[in-house]
Amino acid sequence: MTTRAPVTRRLTLRARMALLTAAAVALAVAACASAGWLLTRNQLYHELDRRLGAVSGGPPPGQDRDRDGAPPFHGRMAWQVETALAACTQDPTGTGSENRPPGPYEIMQLVNAEGRRCTVPGTGALQVTSEDVQVARGERDHVYHDGTGVTSSGTKGDVRILTRSFRTADGTPAAVSFAISLDEVEGPLDNLALLLTAVTALGVLVSAAAGLMIARASLRPVDELTGAVEHIARTEDLGTRIPEEGTDEIARLSRSFNSMTAALAASRERQQQLIADAGHELRTPLTSLRTNIDLLLRSEATGRDLPQATRHNLLASVKAQMQELSSLVGDLLELARPAEAEPVRETVALHDVVARAVERARLRGPGLTVESDTQPWHVLGDPASLERAVVNLLDNAVKFSPPGGTVTVRLKAGELTVRDHGPGIPADDLPHVFERFWRSPSARSLPGSGLGLSIVARVVAECGGDVALEPAPGGGTLARVRLPGTATPGD
Repeated sequence: MTTRAPVTRRLTLRARMALLTAAAVALAVAACASAGWLLTRNQLYHELDRRLGAVSGGPPPGQDRDRDGAPPFHGRMAWQVETALAACTQDPTGTGSENRPPGPYEIMQLVNAEGRRCTVPGTGALQVTSEDVQVARGERDHVYHDGTGVTSSGTKGDVRILTRSFRTADGTPAAVSFAISLDEVEGPLDNLALLLTAVTALGVLVSAAAGLMIARASLRPVDELTGAVEHIARTEDLGTRIPEEGTDEIARLSRSFNSMTAALAASRERQQQLIADAGHELRTPLTSLRTNIDLLLRSEATGRDLPQATRHNLLASVKAQMQELSSLVGDLLELARPAEAEPVRETVALHDVVARAVERARLRGPGLTVESDTQPWHVLGDPASLERAVVNLLDNAVKFSPPGGTVTVRLKAGELTVRDHGPGIPADDLPHVFERFWRSPSARSLPGSGLGLSIVARVVAECGGDVALEPAPGGGTLARVRLPGTATPGD
């Protein structure tokens, strides 16, 4: 028992476009929201740092400092700094709000050169970091950083800290840290994050809806094209045209599709015409064959022998009709051969091809004189096709030459001319001589299918040359074939 592999269903093009549009917009909205949140955070932190610089004793570090590097402490703040250094207790003592220095900061403490903290009564304590110790030793002027603090009431929380260096009255280096709670920053940032998340989610939903609408609008011409293709596939009506409005890619695709259907329609018309013409040409020899064979069979059935001469004529007619059928089938096969993307291209000695064709023409026209004057000329092409084309030209000249006439063949500098002394071709018929199955009214009683010159035109075109028929001076027809090549092979 065999199990069928599960079928993987891919999303439709419309769904993929909508999904990609929603994803792109969602990423853009998320990027803008993240950038907005970061900019707001930076601005709020900048404001905290500005406030810390203001409450720490005056202007920001590095500006308007006194000569010994100490921040300008005055009044009660200076007294509390000195008291804290003298007592230097590491734990926050007392709630003494009455002893708190004025200002909006929440925690203040000192750090000595050994990295030991000295708390200020009633202001809480901060965790000392290595950066604070570097400032206390005088290695750095100041530092901003986030940290953890405990208020005098024992509440622990995250704070923003500014630590500045200074020297005591006896010149000992130390540092003082000021801290402000981050609640007034983190709270608004959390609210902003929630708001931006909601906006991003809403943006995703809106972008998904917009992407679906855009996909529908963008793929509407594709739907029309698909409908037209399905109609053509269902009805085989190659005359259906697709609107070609605009200059975008869809309009270009529509024009390409219309060109393709027009080419297919033309190909079908040529095929139908070829079948109709071939049927018409085959009808005559088949009718003659059937008539002659019926006469022979009737003679055998009735026991009445036909005269020897009549019987010979009937068999000769049958043979001639069979030869005509074979020639017609060969011509049809040659014309039905599809044009190859890379046709056979080899060096062919055209003068040798013409010589062989002349010998065949002399056999087919025993009462005619075939004069030949050829010079060496080498071309690129298919040897068999070139020989067939030259033979067709000579056969045409032999067929229309009067008894005892002359056919002149010349090959010089890549131009092959075949001249006969027949009745010639009327000027009105010259534009049609290379059409399939076309035969002039004066030649319809002669054997032939009207395909010979069509084959000549095709072979010459494949070799990059051209062919033309024109009235010859003094009567008759002159055929000119020009083929690119060289007098010596390999040039």
